[in-house]
Amino acid sequence: MRTLLTAATLALFSGPALAAPLCDNLAFSGLLAKCNRGDTIEVTLSSGKPLGEGPVILESGAYYEMEITADGTAEIGLTGPDFFRAIWMDEIVINDIEVRPMAIDSFEFDDAGTAEFSFIAIKPGRYHILIPGTTGESQRLEIRIQ
Repeated sequence: MRTLLTAATLALFSGPALAAPLCDNLAFSGLLAKCNRGDTIEVTLSSGKPLGEGPVILESGAYYEMEITADGTAEIGLTGPDFFRAIWMDEIVINDIEVRPMAIDSFEFDDAGTAEFSFIAIKPGRYHILIPGTTGESQRLEIRIQ
């Protein structure tokens, strides 16, 4: 019993260090503080062109914005349910309409346009967002949360 208790204690305290927010003083705004914001992630949906340059490295606990722009060359979707469940989504903005969803699986663009969404990276891991039904490396974007 003592061995089991010792092993559990060591496992609890010897795990990987938790990622800290990007700034030291989050003040009243907490995780949404301006100093806790990472760079904007840009994704382009265009027939035959790469989604973006990756991998994209995010820090757990930091606030990010992603801009997904479709150029209208084709009806294109973007899926990534594992990634979308590893983040806390603040809002999605499409044509100046703000939506605050619990979760999403994908986006689909029938015409040219831009969707922006803001989120806090939560669950560390390696994720992909990709164009459904494609297998090419340029049709997927790797996202790592540390």
